[in-house]
Amino acid sequence: MKNSVEIYNSLDFKNFNIDMLKFVNENNIKSYIGYLITTSLKTKYTYIFKRDGGKWEQICKWKCTVEKKTTPTIKGYFYITGRKTYFGATQYRAKYATRFIGRYYYHSILYDSTGKYVIDSRFGMEISHECIRLLTQNAKWIYDNIPNSTPVIIA
Repeated sequence: MKNSVEIYNSLDFKNFNIDMLKFVNENNIKSYIGYLITTSLKTKYTYIFKRDGGKWEQICKWKCTVEKKTTPTIKGYFYITGRKTYFGATQYRAKYATRFIGRYYYHSILYDSTGKYVIDSRFGMEISHECIRLLTQNAKWIYDNIPNSTPVIIA
């Protein structure tokens, strides 16, 4: 069985930033969970796919905020490994955090430390500190609906 690095390195990325549905189906991405998440750091979109018979069907496409040059998002093939209702420091809080590896998460836009007030709603930009920011309702959707062990591809 291939490990995550071998799987990532074996993928043909020619359609990754052009036609994500074509990319996942042409590469015959496997998922025993029935879901798949992909994120294009170039186009700044996150996609959710669900397996329907032998093909992937796109069920969501969301604009996202990605890495800034000094704090890059890790690229590769990962699996969802857990979640937190929130994390943050004294200056901010990110809600509905779903981990795809180590300290890297899909999570909401940034709120104040109480979680009541939005302090940074900028979107579709390169300003994140390693993680992938989504609108709060989209981060919550992943948090609520995507099971652990779901594959994630980020490039």
